[in-house]
Amino acid sequence: MTDAHKADRTTGFQHLWNATRNTARGFAAAVRNEAAFRQVLAATVVLAPLGIWLGTTGAERALLVGSLLIMMIVELLNSGIETAIDRIGLERHPLSGLAKDIASAAVGVSILIVIVVWTLVLLPHYGATVVAWFGGK
Repeated sequence: MTDAHKADRTTGFQHLWNATRNTARGFAAAVRNEAAFRQVLAATVVLAPLGIWLGTTGAERALLVGSLLIMMIVELLNSGIETAIDRIGLERHPLSGLAKDIASAAVGVSILIVIVVWTLVLLPHYGATVVAWFGGK
């Protein structure tokens, strides 16, 4: 880190304020520019309250909601990687495509985490009810 960069760094409350403002700008940019993030956000807005309601313990609620937040984090990182790659250049390059594909795979794994967590947490509580809905015993 250069001396000029050190001089620009803030500490204490000012640093917290700047970080909060940057977070809000980044979140707003993702909502405005990234359809995939809007989809993940919508799923989280719908499913998080459901997870709080369906979870029977604090740990279950934390797993259900936490898995959704992990999915949001990974989608934000994916969007950041895609934006950085696009900033470098819009021409097709194998390494740019690879970086985007790997970031997309991370999103896929985060969605798989949501599915696995929700299934493993809710199946013991509600599995018999779901089977009954579909005419099972």
